[in-house]
Amino acid sequence: MRKLKFHEQKLLKRHNFLEYKREGGHREALVTQRYRLVERDDYKKYNGICLMVQKLVNIIKQMDPRDPFRIQMTDLILDKLRRLATVMVKLKFAEHLKEAVTYIEQGHVRVGPDAVTDPAFLVTRNMEDFITWVDSSKIKRKVMEYNDALDDYDAMF
Repeated sequence: MRKLKFHEQKLLKRHNFLEYKREGGHREALVTQRYRLVERDDYKKYNGICLMVQKLVNIIKQMDPRDPFRIQMTDLILDKLRRLATVMVKLKFAEHLKEAVTYIEQGHVRVGPDAVTDPAFLVTRNMEDFITWVDSSKIKRKVMEYNDALDDYDAMF
């Protein structure tokens, strides 16, 4: 490549080749890393859901605060919108989000009777009480040993 002339170098100094406008400042990578999203499609879906929720919340905000429909819709929105990994960190099942995602992916967690392996699983407030370790999980066994709650019958399996 030939050596650039002075005015060409000046023009190139003003242009940033590492960041493009349509990428949005690498927000996608930051959000994916922060919330430990597994795939790029998950980010796109969550972004779409966030946009819809923001529109819905703006419409609800414009209503009268004492309107029973507004109160009901606010409660319904707050009951949804919780990822299992985030709830696990809040309930102290895991210390960090990365750890919670790993536990979920490895199949150590169940919600109600069903084992969950999808970290993007959404949990309602009512279902928060039913988040537990799978019976065959080594983590559950260690927690029970630590709390002196391990039964002799459980020790056989």
